[in-house]
This record gives sequence, C-alpha cells and structure tokens, in this order.
Amino acid sequence: MQDIVLALLAKEPAHGYELRARLRDALGPFGEDLNAGRVYVTLRRLEKAGLVETRVVGQSDRPDRKVHDLTPAGRDRVAGWLAELGWERTVPTEFHLKLVAARAARLADPVELIDAQRRELLRRLADVQRAALAEPPGGRAALLLEGAVLRLQADLRWLDACETHWTKEIE
Repeated sequence: MQDIVLALLAKEPAHGYELRARLRDALGPFGEDLNAGRVYVTLRRLEKAGLVETRVVGQSDRPDRKVHDLTPAGRDRVAGWLAELGWERTVPTEFHLKLVAARAARLADPVELIDAQRRELLRRLADVQRAALAEPPGGRAALLLEGAVLRLQADLRWLDACETHWTKEIE
C-alpha cells in the first residue's frame, strides 16, 4: 500500500481523501471496502520514514486540510518500486502443501478439499464476472476485473489437474 500511495503522490500533492478516491476509482468494485483509515495510517508512516512531507493548507469555508507531497527519497522509492518485477502469488504453494499434508496424515481426502476449493473459486468467479458486466466500458477497473477473471479461470484449470493427480494417487 505504501508504494502505491507514493506513486499516486508522484503525479501531484494530494490530501488523504483525494488519494482514497483515486484508489477506489482505480480498483472499481475491489476498492469498495478500502478503509479510509488505512490511507491515513499509511501517510503517517510514510511521513515518519521521510518519504512524504505534509503541510497544512487553510481553507476559508472548511477546516484546514493536510496536503501530502513526495520528498526526494519518496521519488527514489517510487522509481525503485516501478523497476521491480515482482508478481503476487504466482504459485498456489500453500494449497498444494495442504493437499500433501492432508493425504500424508490422513486428515482429509485431497479430492474433497479440491472440490470445496473449486466451489469457492466458482463463487468468486461469478462475483467478479458480475462486477465486470457492471463496469462501464473503458472503466479504469476493467483491466483489473479481466485479470481477476483470467486468474480465477487458470486456478480452476489447475484444480482440474490436481483432481486428476490426487484421484490417481488415491486409487
């Protein structure tokens, strides 16, 4: 979250409410549960780390507003973050290990665990597909939703491979 907030501030200084609105807009339905407090806590941490400067801007008709801007160190961190080639959750390692452990200790039938996981992924896929249909054409979250659909479909195909493997393993 810190790097994302820093990247949003790289465009221009902003106050917390603006940052939250930009995040929610970019995330579409995935941003609905974005807690405003999380943005403000992140801003305080970035300020303590010397990555963000905060100044108070007076307003005649409303309470004063805190505006946040990047420091040179914050700009350097954004540049480093953009150069990173990380990818979240490329391998479903934990679920694989769950299947192995369940079978080894005879705690559960791996095929039943796979079936339960498949039902959950199908439920999530239906939710994401509904959200994608509700997203306006060209909306900022359209690509994110498409990525979520494709990821879920790939996970479902992997579960099919798991089922084939564990069915043979049990026989």
